[in-house]
Amino acid sequence: MSVKRWTGKESQLLRLAVRKTIRQFASDIGVSGRMVSKWEAGGIKVVPRPSNQLALDTVLSCAGPEVQERFATSLTEQAAIDADPRTETLLAQKAAYHRHPVDGRLMALVGEGMYLSGETGEAQWLDAFYIDVFPTTNADYGRFVAATGRSAPKHWGVTGRCPDDLFDHPVVWVTWHDAQAYAGWAGKALPTSHQWEKAARGAKGNIYPWGDRATAAKCNVRDSGIGHTTPVGRYRSGASPYNVYDLCGNTWEWCATRSVPGRYELKGSAYTSPFERAAPSSFNDANSDMCDDDTSFRCVAEHPWSRMDVKP
Repeated sequence: MSVKRWTGKESQLLRLAVRKTIRQFASDIGVSGRMVSKWEAGGIKVVPRPSNQLALDTVLSCAGPEVQERFATSLTEQAAIDADPRTETLLAQKAAYHRHPVDGRLMALVGEGMYLSGETGEAQWLDAFYIDVFPTTNADYGRFVAATGRSAPKHWGVTGRCPDDLFDHPVVWVTWHDAQAYAGWAGKALPTSHQWEKAARGAKGNIYPWGDRATAAKCNVRDSGIGHTTPVGRYRSGASPYNVYDLCGNTWEWCATRSVPGRYELKGSAYTSPFERAAPSSFNDANSDMCDDDTSFRCVAEHPWSRMDVKP
């Protein structure tokens, strides 16, 4: 990854990502500790000189993937805070969820009633339902594979075991049939496109899960420059009115709604797609046998089935 222009804000986030003191970080860059302190105190108002910009570029490019991931996460969250005054409240919010009795996953209740759907805001009535708070992760899918003997996704490799660093990323390389099989095993169902859209937009038909403001920093899309899936709980400020995550970006998600014979709707956009495709009202579909590195799913369940509230 790269930074177009370093300011004191990005410099501080990088120092925290490499987990060094001001003196240690200053030594890496070749400046005094007093200089680094001045940058951090000035924040976005301070722009280091070109030679120091190059030094910061070098520190970032030479950092390991874990450091770069920490830096990207901090940069994304800071950008979201800067763009939306609600963010700090949302980040601190502790929503009550419900744990499904079969697969144990956290689900959010979407109450019955009307919601405004599609680009034209057409009123639709839906009965109450539960929806998974997060997309199905590799860890979730691993339990399904172990219980049923179904083939593992191709990115798990010849061992058929998920890489340790992807446990909390959405499972990918799954067809619609794979998603449907998981839902059946868990005693759930894939969401209809209307259920998925209401969970994303709320009853008032927000353009995006977080509201009507186009803020690419709140999701993992091509514009973010990350280039791969991210942990499902990363974009907290991008949660929907029902506190459901990753309903914009990260991965496309299979729905139960058939568009034409053999094809089913996909919702949510992905890290491979531009932000302009991320609006939950957007239409996309694919052949039921399609699988790719940017396609996943989540499930829904009937209401009621449990009254046990839990904290994430």
